[in-house]
Amino acid sequence: MRTNFRPSMLLLAALTCAGLAQAQQTPPPTPTRTVLDRHDQSGVAGKEIILGTAELPAGSVIGWHVHHGDESGYVLKGTLILKTRGQPDRVLKAGDHFFNPQGAVHSLVAAPDGDGGVALSTWVVDKGKPLADPVP
Repeated sequence: MRTNFRPSMLLLAALTCAGLAQAQQTPPPTPTRTVLDRHDQSGVAGKEIILGTAELPAGSVIGWHVHHGDESGYVLKGTLILKTRGQPDRVLKAGDHFFNPQGAVHSLVAAPDGDGGVALSTWVVDKGKPLADPVP
């Protein structure tokens, strides 16, 4: 049996394989947290109030984590999914708000088939500790 391969077919096959390999090596998009403001909480020693945003490009995830205090948030843009251990996932759209009590293990995900999203949060946390600690 004889097969007629043309050089253009071999080139196309090589480029397809190279493209697949590159797609497998491309890291997922990275979310960005931006601290906008930070102040000591008046009259409460050892606590601070932090205002910030989390921008999640399409396909990105903020992994499981906890805060050393409470978080109150609001979705500014897009559709996000709030995952909290022990609770059902919550789909959040622009205009929705959420609350994570101190120690709640949670994750925030850009909704599949969406364009990503942006959330604005206020944290009242223990001063001198990181804003978030990762949790496996």
